[in-house]
Amino acid sequence: MSKTVLILGAGVGGLTTADTVRQLLAPEDRVILVDNGFDGTLGLSLLWVLRGWRRPDEVRIRATAASLPGVELVTATVDRIDIPGQAVHTDHGVIGYDALVIALGAALNTEGVPGLADALDTGVASQFYTLDGAAELHAKVEALERGRIAVLVAGVPFKCPAAPFEAAFLIAAQLGDRFADGTVLIDTFTPDPLPMPVAGPQVGEELVAMLKDRGIGFHPRKTITRIDSTETTLHFDDGTSEPFDLLAVVPPHVPSAAARSTGLSEAGWIPVDPHTLSTTVDNVWALGDATVLTLPNGRPLPKAAVFAEAQAGVVAHGVAGYLGYDVPERLFTGEGACYVETGDGQAAKGDGKFLSTPAPSVTLYPPSREFHEEKVAQERAWLDRWNT
Repeated sequence: MSKTVLILGAGVGGLTTADTVRQLLAPEDRVILVDNGFDGTLGLSLLWVLRGWRRPDEVRIRATAASLPGVELVTATVDRIDIPGQAVHTDHGVIGYDALVIALGAALNTEGVPGLADALDTGVASQFYTLDGAAELHAKVEALERGRIAVLVAGVPFKCPAAPFEAAFLIAAQLGDRFADGTVLIDTFTPDPLPMPVAGPQVGEELVAMLKDRGIGFHPRKTITRIDSTETTLHFDDGTSEPFDLLAVVPPHVPSAAARSTGLSEAGWIPVDPHTLSTTVDNVWALGDATVLTLPNGRPLPKAAVFAEAQAGVVAHGVAGYLGYDVPERLFTGEGACYVETGDGQAAKGDGKFLSTPAPSVTLYPPSREFHEEKVAQERAWLDRWNT
């Protein structure tokens, strides 16, 4: 009897899972991939749109039947996931499943901080976590003649822990002489004690040193409570405030409403086994940004595409094994690397093992053109793979 594997979300994790699981199952089994638009992008491309090195139309990822043969692509919005009933309710109908993979990512919540939505609407702020937002911020940086740019992390967790600091480096490079001569200042603000805190204090301190060497301010333990778009001022929970002329913001991230509907966790981020990505329900897996994967030191694994891609192979083999296929078990090792773009055609590279005991073992390698080119090659390979 044929089986149905249902995958929700066509980001890095969902696409890779669909591709891999299709190869592991018999032709009569159905693999269904649901997404609300099949129009995505890699996070690394967003930063290059911000810098002006890419146009939005150059970096869109549009998976089609040609790039996923044998996978049924369903364009729909997931309204509710009925775990007991083994069914997913969408705006285009109900889809049943034998095995479910939740790869719905994380959503941006611009209402999560008082005043943030107004700051975005009035134009004193832009975010760089969408193509339109990154392009808009590029234009605003280009137009700013003098003043102060604040790069704000408005809440944790968020996708790609290096991104706010990469944005600061890239904005500094875009400003050129305006930044070099002090006409425009750049300061970063984060609730965390250091950048990329899960990678450990040494990595964080090295990145702070890189920021300071570039002339970019770093302000840790700054939890935003309110943004005043009229006075262009940030207000923090320690009672301090900071003025700005342009705000580049990482909006708070939240789990999708559909993920929250599963009932698998009160917070909505789905807890998974750190090695198998299985949930507390036998035929349900989750991966990528939609999850909370607890490391040996008790901290959550960062939300990053490199991990979602690695987890996809683990999940695909887990699904096939659950459905009775004789496939080798794969385990997630927590190994991964991310790049920190420094704005000058170079990038640093953080590489390590995040499931190491007692804490992640990560090394930040100094910026080089080689690492930047590695990042370019990753983007090109991904675009070539899916835009067929």
